[in-house]
Amino acid sequence: MDNDGPYYDDFELGMIIPPLPAVTLTEADNVAYRMITGDQHFASADRNGYEQVSGSGTGLINPGLVMQFAIGQTTNATRKAIANLYYRSVRILAPVQVGETIRTTTTVLGLSDAKPKGDQHRGKVWLGIETSGDQGPVVQYERCALVASRSGSPGHSSDIPGPSDPAPLSELLSLVPDWNLKRFDATEWAPGEVRKDAMRDHVDLAPSLARMTFNQAFVHRDHSASIYGKRLVYGGHVQGLAQSSLTRMLPGLATVVAWDGCDHVGPAFEGDLIEFTHELKDELAVNGGRLLRFEIRGATVDSEGNTGDDILVWTPIVFAP
Repeated sequence: MDNDGPYYDDFELGMIIPPLPAVTLTEADNVAYRMITGDQHFASADRNGYEQVSGSGTGLINPGLVMQFAIGQTTNATRKAIANLYYRSVRILAPVQVGETIRTTTTVLGLSDAKPKGDQHRGKVWLGIETSGDQGPVVQYERCALVASRSGSPGHSSDIPGPSDPAPLSELLSLVPDWNLKRFDATEWAPGEVRKDAMRDHVDLAPSLARMTFNQAFVHRDHSASIYGKRLVYGGHVQGLAQSSLTRMLPGLATVVAWDGCDHVGPAFEGDLIEFTHELKDELAVNGGRLLRFEIRGATVDSEGNTGDDILVWTPIVFAP
């Protein structure tokens, strides 16, 4: 594949994108991810605790980090992305253990020309993604990116779906691990209740997370490739901070099993201060715990402490006591 591409007009329906290298995940990756996001996820931080919870003889890779690598391994398709529009139908099929090797396959599901912006032609690229570990598939999802065109609008007009509708929690029961949740602290939280995280957090080490996860998008490395004239922070970095916030608000979070979606509704930049608000939308009792659907919004905060517009809307489904 061209080192300067692919551009939108290079894609074909059904194309399988040449893969980026597989990666073996270690405890060092968990540590680096905590350093960047502050994620307090218990089961991936406390190996002895995870062994007691799961019966496994090894440690757990943070499910948020698995997603960051799964996304990064798809970005050889979106090196020329102008923006990632959304993720949809994310399913975390199985936990990934320390020492497992993961690899990702990316398939072009649809292409649709977008309205040019000035003399810049671009189009939507709908991608289907499957990430596999040593025992088989561990993550499946779709994402849609807006990608620059090299030579105009080729005339693609696929019917590309938008963000996914919330899946009934009863359809996600097979994703819930058979874990003993007695080691986890339960948090009382009623559906419809909104809680704001008092600890705002700022974005830093953005290029480090992009490089660590093989993220190839030019706009996350090179300010001159961005329409903003400065380097654009990878949207998954903001989502990682949102999961970190959720681990503070819900310290008994056992694992993440699915996302209804993850919409990047505004840009993020190095140094941005972000405030997160969490609303519990739905719950279902399962395996001695609960499946919980949250809507988490991240908004920038200005230098005077005023909360601005949302830049992230993330809807995870998590397993907790």
